Amino acid sequence: MTYQCISTTEAKDIIDIGEVCIVDIRDQTSFDRGHIQGALHLHNGNVDQFLADVDMDKPLIVCCYHGHSSQGTAAYLVGQGIDEVYSMDGGFESWKTQYAYETS
Repeated sequence: MTYQCISTTEAKDIIDIGEVCIVDIRDQTSFDRGHIQGALHLHNGNVDQFLADVDMDKPLIVCCYHGHSSQGTAAYLVGQGIDEVYSMDGGFESWKTQYAYETS
């Protein structure tokens, strides 16, 4: 099993269907300034608790700044047993450009 890289448009389509988990791995300050609505801030300090709580059968989208760091995290999460993991190409910067109204 491996993760897939998807565009922001594909990510939005998955989010719009519902029943998806979105994690944002950017630093706390960047996350606090804005993130995809409903996203969880995932970092080294909460990853163990996240893995204990997450529904392994739900799709999971990983978001970072520009879509590069999220790939390593996506691979790690697949290795932890999450079935359907996506890395969002372009990261939050791309999302913000396309869907500024979809942030919080």
